[in-house]
Amino acid sequence: MRWWLVAAFLWLLVILTLSEGQATKKPHNVDHRAKKKRDGHGPGRARSGPSKPQKIRLLPGPTVPEEPGVQQGNTVFLDSYKNLQEQHSSYNVIPVPNDPEDPVTPLTQEEIQKIIWREEEEHREEEERLKKKDEARKMRRKQRKGQAEKQRKIVEEKRREEEEALRLQVEREEAEWKRLLEEEDRRRQEKRRQDEEDRKQKEAAEREAREAERKLEEERRWQEERLREELLAFARGEEEELHEEVEEEVWLRGDVFVMPDKEAEEEPDLLPAPIPRPSAATEDELEEAEEEGEEKEVLVNRADIPPGCDISDVTLTCDNAKLTYFPPLSIPELKSLSLEGNNIPSIPAEAFNGIPNLEWINLKTNKLTSDSIDPKAFKVWVFQGLKMLRRLYLDGNLLESVPANLPPTLQELKISENKLRGIQENSLDDLSSLVTLELEGNLLSEGNVNALAFAPLIQLSYLRLGRNHFRTVPQGLPKSLLELYLENNLIEEISETVFNQTQNLNVVSLRHNRLDETKIAPLAWFSHRNLESIDLSHNDFYLVPSYLPRCLVHLVLLGNKIERIPGYVFAHMDPGLEYLYLSYNRLDGEAIEPESFFGSYHSMVELCLDHNQLMSVPSGINEMTNLHFLRLNNNNIRSIPDEGICDPNHSGDSTMVALRLEYNFIDPQRLSPTAFSCVRSSSSVVLKPQKTK
Repeated sequence: MRWWLVAAFLWLLVILTLSEGQATKKPHNVDHRAKKKRDGHGPGRARSGPSKPQKIRLLPGPTVPEEPGVQQGNTVFLDSYKNLQEQHSSYNVIPVPNDPEDPVTPLTQEEIQKIIWREEEEHREEEERLKKKDEARKMRRKQRKGQAEKQRKIVEEKRREEEEALRLQVEREEAEWKRLLEEEDRRRQEKRRQDEEDRKQKEAAEREAREAERKLEEERRWQEERLREELLAFARGEEEELHEEVEEEVWLRGDVFVMPDKEAEEEPDLLPAPIPRPSAATEDELEEAEEEGEEKEVLVNRADIPPGCDISDVTLTCDNAKLTYFPPLSIPELKSLSLEGNNIPSIPAEAFNGIPNLEWINLKTNKLTSDSIDPKAFKVWVFQGLKMLRRLYLDGNLLESVPANLPPTLQELKISENKLRGIQENSLDDLSSLVTLELEGNLLSEGNVNALAFAPLIQLSYLRLGRNHFRTVPQGLPKSLLELYLENNLIEEISETVFNQTQNLNVVSLRHNRLDETKIAPLAWFSHRNLESIDLSHNDFYLVPSYLPRCLVHLVLLGNKIERIPGYVFAHMDPGLEYLYLSYNRLDGEAIEPESFFGSYHSMVELCLDHNQLMSVPSGINEMTNLHFLRLNNNNIRSIPDEGICDPNHSGDSTMVALRLEYNFIDPQRLSPTAFSCVRSSSSVVLKPQKTK
């Protein structure tokens, strides 16, 4: 029966197709407005797009003619279907033979209409169901997306809070570290200042002693002259008395022909008598006279100095005196002059004519420019000029070049915090006695510093070029250089030949630059015999650099991104590394190999591994027999093994002076009694506070 149903359905399709074809024919009673709407003209034209299903109106069609040889009712074959184009229907009508026993019952128009409506209803229901399903799927996707976004925000907020807490902690620790470094720098500066003051006091005492000795010598000569004059006067008086006695004797005898003795007429040959040593009372009187003379001299000098200044011995201090000009001075014995913190705009040519014996000039923090300093101000002439000047401070001014005609006796020159735009080949000529040169905080770079600029400085030992714009270490460094400071620059690489001429170099500071382990040439400083201290902190190192100097003693690498210490990196050093600072890096449990510290077991004195991500005590520390200071605080260490820090087989004296283990995850209750056997005192171990798990 199924194939009869298929035949009926196909017959229904043929009828529907025929009805559509007849509906497209133009009826005679259609007006021109309907034509315009159908053809797409006018305001009522049909719009493109999907159209709604329309009701089909069946029209009476032509009868199907009989063909010869074909029985009536056995085959459905419409001639009208032949004339229809294929675009009106996508179905291929295949003649289906009729079963004589099961004739096809034609459907009425109502049944056809019901079938069409039912199909349209099912189609609408299917579309509605699909629409609801799609909306539900969109709603679920939206809910999942909202939940994921909410979860992401929660995770992001938590991560942000953790990062903020970590950042604040790091900032606090960095601030503490900086404070400690600043205190250490202040202590060093204070010690240096105290040494300088002691040296000044010693020199002043020596000068006072020499001056007192000179005055005593002058007083002694004056006493000798006075005694000589008194003796001569006494001798002349004795001679006159003797002559008067002879004349009186001759007159009384009346012997007018008796001539006086020839020897009596001659002036007696008086030899200078020995000078008696002045008594105690005389010495006190001389000292009082000297003090009165000094007071008079100081009073005279005070009349020449400007207001706001203070003079002490041979030092004139005019710091922060609000001076707007260089004061004209005439104090030949003056040795030190300080004019720091004023508004002095220029230095005339005759500024130092009245103070030619100056040894130290401090002109920091004024308003001096390169054009406002007369070229003849510091020039040394044959009979005048600053022939004894040793130190000149010009920090904090507006200089764009090194002043000309500086005295050849200069040993210390400071021109930091200015606007120096370059150093020419002849800028430092005649400064062969210079020992210290500080040019920090300027606009210097490898492009405006001549390679021969430092050639005349044959005695230079200390060179500071920090806070400039160098991208490489400058060329032409003097052979005599001992300490080089290039911190806070833009240095990205160290070439292989830059330190070839500086074999005496002892200290190199390259803090706050852009170096990493791949930008240092292997032989840059490997063969140096005297380089003992290198500071590479706050750069971009991921590994401890290889090919370090053989004689290295101090190595500072704090504040980098170091994740690993390669094995045997210190093995070639002789006598061995003593101070290693690796704080504030990224060292974790796998960063330190068993052979990382090989070569420094008997030399290491201080090891700083704090503020990293270590999970346990690194191997090899218990073999460091000379270790005094160990910092492992602010890590993730959870336990201390018996042999982690101290070697139980070591029978010598305890060498550990300080051990810091705070801010880890260590439980003090679980520590072994022998864990810190190498520490001199239990008070030297810092265990609290610890992190909370």
